Amino acid sequence: MIPIISFIGSSGSGKTNVLEKVVTELKRRSIRVAVIKHSHHDAFEFDKDGKDSQRYNAAGAETVIVSGPQELMLTQKTGRDLSIDEVTRLIDPDIDLILTEGFKNAATPKIEVHRKVVEPKLLAEPEQLLAVITDEPLDIKVPQFDASVNNTVALTDLIERWLSDQPEKEIVLFVNKKPVPLNPFVRDFMTRTLKGMFSSLKGVSRVKNFQVFSRDKS
Repeated sequence: MIPIISFIGSSGSGKTNVLEKVVTELKRRSIRVAVIKHSHHDAFEFDKDGKDSQRYNAAGAETVIVSGPQELMLTQKTGRDLSIDEVTRLIDPDIDLILTEGFKNAATPKIEVHRKVVEPKLLAEPEQLLAVITDEPLDIKVPQFDASVNNTVALTDLIERWLSDQPEKEIVLFVNKKPVPLNPFVRDFMTRTLKGMFSSLKGVSRVKNFQVFSRDKS
């Protein structure tokens, strides 16, 4: 599973600006990053009115993909607010790190952006936090930074150290689009078995990651 860190903070705290700076610094270090933003709005603008993707969405397509020479955009009707595990399965498995803006209730390590004039208390418990970006000293045993450029580098150093301590990517199972928890024995057994099967196939030299899809029409 790709390591995930969630950037959280109240509206107006500046978390988007902090996250943008961190992504730029990680990119400079050749760390491949995906960003997921969690929205609380029922609808938000993805494409402008009149564009083909918007017209297909309006016509009732469940999924719309726009693919070009340099990038791909996707919209998909879900009917509900997806969990972070359900969203991350759409990410390229070669990504090194996923950073989210939001998902404050997810069971992920968090970096909170705190401004005392916006929210006097932290949203997360100290044990959930990797760090805090704050405009006031806090009485917690968590690394604290302000939002300066120099501290962006220090914060990214912390993230990079955390990333280097994470275990190798593990197998993640989805059945009927829902994540299924695996105990260590089953996870390790499936990983070894499937990697062994796929590595023996013609044209496969080294198994870095794999995806298997099955569709039962019954």
